[in-house]
Amino acid sequence: MKLIERLKADAAPQWTDYTRHAFVDLLGNGTLPQPCFRHYLVQDYLFLIQFARAYALCVYKSPDVADMRQGLEGVKAILDVELDLHVEFCGSWGMTRADIENAPEDTPTMAYTRFVLDAGMSGDLLDLQVALAPCILGYADIGAYLAGAGGDRSDNAYRRWIQEYSGEAYQEVAEAFSDWLERTGERYLTGYRYPKLLSLFEKACRLESDFWQMGLDVNA
Repeated sequence: MKLIERLKADAAPQWTDYTRHAFVDLLGNGTLPQPCFRHYLVQDYLFLIQFARAYALCVYKSPDVADMRQGLEGVKAILDVELDLHVEFCGSWGMTRADIENAPEDTPTMAYTRFVLDAGMSGDLLDLQVALAPCILGYADIGAYLAGAGGDRSDNAYRRWIQEYSGEAYQEVAEAFSDWLERTGERYLTGYRYPKLLSLFEKACRLESDFWQMGLDVNA
């Protein structure tokens, strides 16, 4: 069993709460209130800035050039693709990139980003990858799930978001990350280390759920 499949199986409650959260279902059927999505999207932009730094930390923590290149690709994917998707959405509401970048970070955003960065600063490449994994692989899972359920239909206001994460390009990014994690695990994983890695994965999933809930709470 691949390391990521083992982690998902052992953290099944946390993984399911995150990837099948009420926010996700509302996004898929197009009934998510726009203020919820807007707040989420702005916060996700701010999150991705820190996530790019975490990927850059992967470069620093990498034991060889091949790993460094993998980390660099993650930085480029965020800065050159994902952030622009957020600006595209927010532009339809009259928000500029500067407006988004000057928005204050919400508490769940700060909690999640600092958790990931701390995992990387205090651990090695494997710790950092496991902390990153729920976001990268969870969005691929969610995108495929929503597209398979018909969420990318033309009348869904969130079709563009679903298409981005269900699309071939992002699915390939996720698969490459999964393979990278597996190779790192083959190098560093021991039975002694696994419980700590599982704890990191569970916490990251819980923080992802909190991130969705942050969006829903805007409309509460």
